[in-house]
Parts: sequence; structure tokens; C-alpha cells
Amino acid sequence: MNVRYAHTNIIAKDWRKLAHFYTRIFNCEFVPPERNQSGEWLEKATGVSGAALQGVHLRLPGHGQNGPTLEIFSYKEALEKPESAPNREGIGHLAFEVDDVDACLEAVIEAGGRALGQVVTRNIEGAGSIRFLYAADPEGNILELQHWS
Repeated sequence: MNVRYAHTNIIAKDWRKLAHFYTRIFNCEFVPPERNQSGEWLEKATGVSGAALQGVHLRLPGHGQNGPTLEIFSYKEALEKPESAPNREGIGHLAFEVDDVDACLEAVIEAGGRALGQVVTRNIEGAGSIRFLYAADPEGNILELQHWS
């Protein structure tokens, strides 16, 4: 069996605003077309009665034109999510390797996100030194901002 990672999906309150955040802060690139999907086929595939969604795929930086995407969708009817927490079971965070953790954190905050922790530098034996922290995007999805040296 041949396997290739394709995308990670975020269900957003406002997919346009959240997509703008990821293109502006992390240099993700829009991959046409915008999606506006509904119908019996989507209900069958998702198991969601009356499923209707809109959104976009954003190419994640650093992996070329065939790299994975971040799929940001809004459902016509979405369930509320519990508050995000780094130690909540399930998918924990999206990690972005950046040149300057402090400058990226500042950009995240200016764009409506927030810091969850403090910037820490730690030597990981056999791997190098990492400078990182956890933050959240404007909708509360957890991010790890990291720089290895």
C-alpha cells in the first residue's frame, strides 16, 4: 500500500478570516478552487445529516507544489468545540518551524491569536537546541512555534 500525507482540516467559525491568518502569518498559499459543497454524497461521506460546507485549501510552506495542505472549512451548521488545551486528548497542535520565534509570536498576537505559554530554549540530546512555545490562532486552535539550532 502506497501512502502519502494529504492535508489537515480545521473547522472554523469564519473560514475566510482564519485562512487569511494562515496565509499572512505562515506564508501558506491558496490552492484553487474555493470549496462550496453539499449534498447526499457529502452527508454519506461525513456521516453528518444536511452537511454543507465552504472553505479553502492552503499549501503549507516548505514542501513544494505537491506538499500537504491545511484545509479550512466552515460548516453551515457546526457544533461548538470545547476550549482548546495542550493536554486535551486528540490532535494537539500544528507546529511551524520559524526563523524567529519571538517575532512570529508577536505577529500571531497582532493578528488576533495569543500566547499559551512562554518561550523556552531547551537542549535535546542528540537533536540540538529548540526554542519554542505554544500559542493559539484567532479561533483557539493550538500552534507550536519552534526554531531548531
